[in-house]
Order: sequence, then structure tokens, then C-alpha cells
Amino acid sequence: MPNSQEQIEKIAQKNFLLWAELLKTKDPKKVAGIYSEDSTFLPTLSSEFKKGQNGAEEYFVHFLKKDPTGEIIEQSVQELGEGIYLHSGMYNFEVGLSSQRSTVKARFTYAWKKNTDGDWQIIHHHSSLKPE
Repeated sequence: MPNSQEQIEKIAQKNFLLWAELLKTKDPKKVAGIYSEDSTFLPTLSSEFKKGQNGAEEYFVHFLKKDPTGEIIEQSVQELGEGIYLHSGMYNFEVGLSSQRSTVKARFTYAWKKNTDGDWQIIHHHSSLKPE
């Protein structure tokens, strides 16, 4: 049975906060663990097309060194079917050393799917710098 719009928005918020908390661990393997084995990933600050948990981990090795913290500015959540939804919008990331932090404004799209264990995983993640 499909979720109500309010339910799926709460799930999306909870999953984004989990992802953001994993960034704070600064452990690329932990962050990559929320991505499915067959996920695809078009990162904000890389021109590479990453695939699977290994590709995500490879990206986060470098990104986590920037000490990122993210905040959603605008968002939309669309349920695509039972156990799958699309979360997209705009977010800002603060990155850099504490004395030299800067804001990266970006767009995002995450496709999340519930796995056979009932856990949500990212099956596709696309993030790009917001055009000015």
C-alpha cells in the first residue's frame, strides 16, 4: 500500500538526516554503506560517473576531507512505487577548514529504495553546482 505524501516526506527527511550524520563520521566506508551495491552516483565535485558502494566510497574519501555539512533549502519528494521514492531539490554545503569555510550551492536528486531487509538505500544520487 502506498504511503501518504506526508509519510513519504517524513521518510525522505529521516533518510537525508541519516546521510548527513554519516558525513559527520568522516568515514567514507560508512557513508558508502547507505548506497546500494548497484547504485549510480554523479557527484557534485567530480566529473566521474561512480557506480556501486566502491565508487561512492572512492568519492567520499576526498569529499569528507572538506568537512561538509549540508542543509536542504528547497525540496520535493515523489513516491515512484512501493518502497521507492525520488527526493530532489536544492541544498547548501559548508566546506573547508573552520577558518576558511565556504558555501557550495547545489542541486540534488536521490532515488531511494527499500531493500529486502527493509532498510532504505540510495540507488541513484546526482548532485551538481547550482547555476547562478
